[in-house]
Amino acid sequence: MVRPADVAEDATGEPAALARAHALRKARAAADGWAGSEPETVLGVDTVVALDGEVFGKPSDEDAARRVLTRLAGRTHEVHSGLAILHGGEERMASAVTAVTFRPLEAAQVAAYVATGEWRERAGGYAIQGRGAALVRRIEGDYLNVVGLPVAALVDLLPGVLLAVGG
Repeated sequence: MVRPADVAEDATGEPAALARAHALRKARAAADGWAGSEPETVLGVDTVVALDGEVFGKPSDEDAARRVLTRLAGRTHEVHSGLAILHGGEERMASAVTAVTFRPLEAAQVAAYVATGEWRERAGGYAIQGRGAALVRRIEGDYLNVVGLPVAALVDLLPGVLLAVGG
């Protein structure tokens, strides 16, 4: 079951640590929100984008999305995801990082992408698995991390869990 957790997300700090802290707050909030018996496992995930030491979360509006995408255009940024698992009374955390290089973008291209609305609720203001793929020249690392769930890091935290699904 997916249960979104509405928690405050900071934009200052070391990106990997920030993503892990957000993920842990989300996992704890989701676990606290269960009525009745607690689930066996709770997963919290958060993603932040960083460029030149500046952390970009989810843009608040179209102007913010335009500013972020313009900053990322023609540059390589890092996508950091934090994972937090509450399982068997334990808290386990991990992180993943992927380098993403954007194509140089003209203002009209940025405006056209922002007009799609796809930037909403997306760290860095884009979705690589959608129209945002056209913004990207290349990635180095885990594509699924950029999408928002670094499956390899998840499997490392809970070996065998994905293989047991449906079994």
